[in-house]
Amino acid sequence: MADFLSNGISALMAFKKALDVTSQNISNVATPGYSRQSVSLVTNPPEPAGNGWVGTGVSVNTITRSYNEYLAAAVRTSSSSYERANTFSTAATQVDNMFADSTTGLSATLQSFSSAVQNMANTPTSTAPRQVVLSQAQALASQLQSYSGQLTTLSGQLDSRIQTTASDITSLAQNIAKLNGQIADAQALNGQPPNDLLDQRDQLINDLSKDVNVTTSPQDGGAINVYIGNGQPLVVGTSATTLTTAPNAYDPTRNDLVLKSANGSSNVTSSMTGGTLGGMLDFRNQVLDPAQSTLGLMSVGIANVVNQQQSAGVDLNGNAGQPIFAVGGVQVQTNASNAGSATLAVTRSTISALTGSNYILQNTAGGWKLSNAATGANVPLTGAGTSASPLQADGLSIVVSGTATAGDKFLVQPTAGATSGLAVLLTDPAQIAAASPITGAPATTNTGTGTIAGGTVVNPANAQLKTAATIQFLSATTYSINGTGAYSYVSGQPITANGWQVTVSGAPATGDQFTVGYTIANKGDNSNALKLAAVFNQPALNSGKDSVNATLSSFIGNLGTVTKQAQNDTAAQQAVNNSATQSLSNVSGVNLDEEAAHLLQFQQAYQAAAQLIGISSTLFNSMLQAVRGQ
Repeated sequence: MADFLSNGISALMAFKKALDVTSQNISNVATPGYSRQSVSLVTNPPEPAGNGWVGTGVSVNTITRSYNEYLAAAVRTSSSSYERANTFSTAATQVDNMFADSTTGLSATLQSFSSAVQNMANTPTSTAPRQVVLSQAQALASQLQSYSGQLTTLSGQLDSRIQTTASDITSLAQNIAKLNGQIADAQALNGQPPNDLLDQRDQLINDLSKDVNVTTSPQDGGAINVYIGNGQPLVVGTSATTLTTAPNAYDPTRNDLVLKSANGSSNVTSSMTGGTLGGMLDFRNQVLDPAQSTLGLMSVGIANVVNQQQSAGVDLNGNAGQPIFAVGGVQVQTNASNAGSATLAVTRSTISALTGSNYILQNTAGGWKLSNAATGANVPLTGAGTSASPLQADGLSIVVSGTATAGDKFLVQPTAGATSGLAVLLTDPAQIAAASPITGAPATTNTGTGTIAGGTVVNPANAQLKTAATIQFLSATTYSINGTGAYSYVSGQPITANGWQVTVSGAPATGDQFTVGYTIANKGDNSNALKLAAVFNQPALNSGKDSVNATLSSFIGNLGTVTKQAQNDTAAQQAVNNSATQSLSNVSGVNLDEEAAHLLQFQQAYQAAAQLIGISSTLFNSMLQAVRGQ
């Protein structure tokens, strides 16, 4: 009914609602996730009045929230990217700081060992410098094991964080699914969106995006489906799946991510991207595992080059040098789903060919297939897997025992466990082989300028190895050994006999002699010690291209580069997230100045509506009095 009173009443009720909404905005100015609300007013349908139409007042059409789905999605995406980068950067920095210290890092310890060997070479028969060499060897092994232990601790902490994050994601999913039901019920009740519930759900999705990459899909009735990672469904309507952890199929001490629903379970570890969860998985795959494998490769390389040079000399007792270091063996993990009885015996056959990578060895209908565990790339494999013909690839020799079933898999880790088994075997300083096993000396009566050097063993099994020999020059260009032969002499060209090899240089005169013999006990020779001091600079790894020092420098340099890039990425993603958050806040945030203006506007409108009602009452009373007066 179009009249003065009904118009006033409708205005009074409408502006009362507007004041209620304004007060709600002011009350929630600091509430996370709250979107500013506003009243949508519409004119009531007019009524015909003879010569025209008369309005019937105003009513509240709906209460809307200031929200932009595009901007909200940008906030979630940037938040996920920032949390991933920040988590990765923080963790990578820990590992980088561990190795990069120039005064206490591994490079300094390697140099200390080499310096100790060099000092021993100055007085090769003294016990004190020999004891320092053993102490430095122990310090080197202890530091490598300390690094390995720290990486193992980080791995355990990472698994714990992954488990906690998975639990948090499941809790958020359950709450989102619950809100989906409440929103659908509320919207069905009066057809209007329940703004506060929508804000609560959006805030939960925002929180979820900090843990993992999130995408959403709206459904009829107000519900929303939520997908994580590479599109794995987490919430569908009012149903939520469970993200949990389960032991890795190869390594039960490591957690994998499993998504459980009414339809079953699936391993989604490789599909989880973004957020803190994605950052942790990236750190595990790109930094932690490679660091442990490279540390093992360093341990294998150090033990190999030191032991090789040690075996090339003799100790103070006149005995051949025994190994200084022991190192852990190749680790093989059997997949929990294997149906066959096959087992693997894996050894390192060629140290220089080791890559530091881990591998998956799988039995197929056609035999065995080897692939890189990190990239999935096929690795060339030769051999039959028997003792007579082992499988060989990248410096490994693999012998298969038992019977494998097609599909059976094994994780082969050539160096990951090497450092944990690193140990110093020698306890007696006299056992350090500072001297070369073969010693050459010129006769005191020589008149030429010839010199002799480089006594090495080329055939330890030669029966005459320890028998003394004399090289006598028959002329300036020929020589005999123990009176036999007339061999051609070329300065600097090796001379080999009786399982040993020496080098004579210069211009010996006719009749000059050089004696060659096996080094006796307490010989003050330091030639092998000098070589031992330089082994970390000799090509030994990466197919003989890199030394131990070069491999370490490359590893530390690459780790520093990855860490710096992660730090830069974190700063960039934070800037993007701040910008996206500010853009959304400009649309959805509560501005107190604006709300104060609305409060004044709606208050005045409310008071004016009340005046309308008062005036209508006065007019009505006047009309009654006029009628009574008649």
